[in-house]
Amino acid sequence: MLRAGNTVRFTPSEVEEYRSLGIDFVGARTQDDVEEALGRWAQTLVNERPDLLDKITQELAKAKGMRVPPALDLVVSAAPSAGSPEQC
Repeated sequence: MLRAGNTVRFTPSEVEEYRSLGIDFVGARTQDDVEEALGRWAQTLVNERPDLLDKITQELAKAKGMRVPPALDLVVSAAPSAGSPEQC
């Protein structure tokens, strides 16, 4: 990736390499475009492969010498909980 101020450019081989990971940088011209593409990719992982996203997060944290908090399980129930507006 080449940068000049806020403008970025990817070589065709970089675009293909990232595409093989599921990241689409075609048309990305600014840092904001790159962040948007990465955000779409991360959201896809959340929806389709949360286990893979957890592994990526752990490896990034390990590389930076940080600890990742334990994953939280969210239980969603159709029944309103005590104190919720529907319960009152």
